Amino acid sequence: MKLKKNIATSESGFVFNPSSGDSFSLNSIGAEILLQMKENKSSEEIKKDILNRYEVDKGLLERDWDDFMAQLRDNNLLDF
Repeated sequence: MKLKKNIATSESGFVFNPSSGDSFSLNSIGAEILLQMKENKSSEEIKKDILNRYEVDKGLLERDWDDFMAQLRDNNLLDF
């Protein structure tokens, strides 16, 4: 999955979808994930980076990742 090319993001966590006019605010981890997605990093690369930088259980990360991707998909922010 990749973030749609027209989605605008900021380091502070602001996300704007110009196609729908919707905007969202993310926490710092969510903002990091989207910025890495915009850099065309794979899901595995991003998850590995999070596991290396933060004290988080791999199982919890996987569950949270799936929830976050579902939210991005539900808000029409992803290309497949």
